Amino acid sequence: MKTLIAALFAVTAFSAAAQTYTVDVGASKITYVGKKLNGEHTGNISFKSGSLVFTGELITGGEFVADMNSLTSTDITDKEYNGKYVGHMKSADFFNTEKFPTSTLKISGSKKTAKGLEVSGSLTMLGQTVPVTFVVAGLSKTDAAVTGKTNMTLDRTKWGLKYGSTNFFKGLGDKAINDEFTLAIDVTAKK
Repeated sequence: MKTLIAALFAVTAFSAAAQTYTVDVGASKITYVGKKLNGEHTGNISFKSGSLVFTGELITGGEFVADMNSLTSTDITDKEYNGKYVGHMKSADFFNTEKFPTSTLKISGSKKTAKGLEVSGSLTMLGQTVPVTFVVAGLSKTDAAVTGKTNMTLDRTKWGLKYGSTNFFKGLGDKAINDEFTLAIDVTAKK
C-alpha cells in the first residue's frame, strides 16, 4: 500500500510540466548591507544571467549569476572615498573580483511554508560552495513572468572571507567588520 501511495504521489508531482523563466537582468537587482562597529555600508550588485524552473507552484531548479565587478557603493557620497571603498571590496581582501568575477546561486528545490516558499540551494562565492536556504516573499507567477523578493543573511567567513573578522583577528577595535551581511534580492524573470 505504501508503495502504491508513493507511486501515485510521484506521478502527481511530475504531471505538471516544468516551466523555465529567464531573469530580466535590467529589472532585477541585488542590494547588500555590510555592518561594522561604527556604521554600515550599502550598495548594489548586478545580475549577469539567471533562470528559474517551476514545476507547478514550486521552484524546482534554476541558477543566478551575479557580476561581482558590478559592485557599487550607495552610501558613500565622496567620489574619491567611494572609489577607494569599491576598489577595496573588489580586492583580494574581500571579493577578489579579478580571480572570481562571478558568484553563482544554484537552486535545488523548494517547499511551501507558513512564511512563504522556502528555497534550498548552494551559493558559490570566492571559489567555495556553501548550502543556503531562504524564503521568497511576495512571489507572483503567471505564464509570462515571475517576480519575487528575498532577504538573505550570510556569514561571509563560510566562504573564507575573513578580513576584519574578530573571530580570526584580535585587537581590531573600531576596524572590526561583522561576519554577517545581508542581501536583498529582487527578481523579475520572463518566459
